[in-house]
Amino acid sequence: MSTTLGSFIAGGMAACGAVTVTHPFETVKIRLQLQGELQSKLDAPRMYKGVLHGVKVIAQNEGPKGLFRGIGAAYVYQMILNGCRLGFYEPLRKGTTTAIFKDANVQSLGVNIFSGAASGILGAAAGSPFFLVKTRLQSYSPFLPVGTQHGYKNARDGFRKIYTNEGIKGLYRGVGAAMVRTGFGSSVQLPTYFFAKRRLVRHLNMEEGPALHLASSTASGFVVCCVMHPPDTIMSRMYNQTGNLYTGVLDCLLKTVKTEGLFAIYKGFFAHLARILPHTILTLSLAEQTNKWMRRFENRVLPAAIKDKI
Repeated sequence: MSTTLGSFIAGGMAACGAVTVTHPFETVKIRLQLQGELQSKLDAPRMYKGVLHGVKVIAQNEGPKGLFRGIGAAYVYQMILNGCRLGFYEPLRKGTTTAIFKDANVQSLGVNIFSGAASGILGAAAGSPFFLVKTRLQSYSPFLPVGTQHGYKNARDGFRKIYTNEGIKGLYRGVGAAMVRTGFGSSVQLPTYFFAKRRLVRHLNMEEGPALHLASSTASGFVVCCVMHPPDTIMSRMYNQTGNLYTGVLDCLLKTVKTEGLFAIYKGFFAHLARILPHTILTLSLAEQTNKWMRRFENRVLPAAIKDKI
């Protein structure tokens, strides 16, 4: 077991590796979610017709730069979010389990869900300004614009303009939606991963290794996408707005459903699935490896007194 700091770093490294591969799908997902915002189906133009079409038209009109808009802010956000999610999950789980059952080794689904949600919410709140800027950078297109267009030159320019115009409050616009969205996803990601892993070992006699990590991550990623997508759509719209188009999470949900229909909250679902499946697989699989590397590193540098406590 790594220290909390070691797990934080290992989790963040794993997530950055994953986001490098999946970022283009995130760009397409955000544009699909913003497409036709608060317009009826008949009035809304469909500039992006799906996952592959979205990737194709962005690559044709904007090049790789368009697909990877906001990647710098995404790296920082992933370090913060997944560092917290993977770094604090086990300490929270053990502490809560010990407090309730007097035994840290007891497996409780309720405690696991609570620990996953709590660690994710902490990460989402801490990293929200970076996700805000990332979303606005990804939504911008000089060729096929959807939603509000901000025109930031880069992440630094985005932070400067938001702070100048709106102050600290502006940087934390939509943080409530982010916490709901990440709480939903985090509450099921790690518990589902470890649940699937235990079942595969018990019932299919799978051994510890890449195949087990891949299968467990796939199951976890699918469940995360199904649970997280509606609040993810609301979050994208809350982040991308300027002014007071939406006064809060519930207002955004009601306006979206009333104007665009119930399935509007599932806009971009398949782009999200195309992103979240490989992202979850890579994050959790890489996390197994980065945690091993971190444990080896800590075994070399930490004093014996500290190693005995972890």
